[in-house]
Amino acid sequence: MDPMCSWCWGFRETAIAFQQKLSDSVAWTYVMGGLASDSDQVMAKEMQEYIQGHWHAVAKRTGATFNFDFWSNNQARRSTYPACRAVIAAGQQGDHKATMIQAIQEAYYLKAKNPSDTETLVQCAESIGINKEQFAQDMQSQTIEALFKHDLAQCQQWGIGGFPSLIFRRGDDVQMISNGFTELNHLVQRWDELSN
Repeated sequence: MDPMCSWCWGFRETAIAFQQKLSDSVAWTYVMGGLASDSDQVMAKEMQEYIQGHWHAVAKRTGATFNFDFWSNNQARRSTYPACRAVIAAGQQGDHKATMIQAIQEAYYLKAKNPSDTETLVQCAESIGINKEQFAQDMQSQTIEALFKHDLAQCQQWGIGGFPSLIFRRGDDVQMISNGFTELNHLVQRWDELSN
């Protein structure tokens, strides 16, 4: 997944419902796929319109809420790698990946803040109660970069072609549950096929 992926935001309620159907013995792990590499360039108007089109499509299909003030309040950049690193950095201070993802998504989609900006990510980290100084330091570290590169390589190895995607791994056996947004009933059906 990528915390700045609009389909991942639209998938949030489905993911929670699906997790609740799994037994406690199933561990849920977040792997950062990275939609867009680091960039300081303001996004071209055509790309902004393209992404806004995705927001409308996600809202229509999933009922997710989007604050379109983002596009007038920010200098949008096509850069999601910082948000991915932020999730990994939050995870270094404990079991905070899920809460960091939620904080980033809410800052972006509801509060019209820009998660491509370090300042926004530090605010998100502070909002979930982790040490913001340690977090800011970790964000710049080679350790976080190496962990992120490992996540990117893992997604490529698994053949991930869209976000959000779910993979079921039992030992060395890796099976695709979904590749891209999928409705809950299909996830449950696929899970039943794979887990028995």
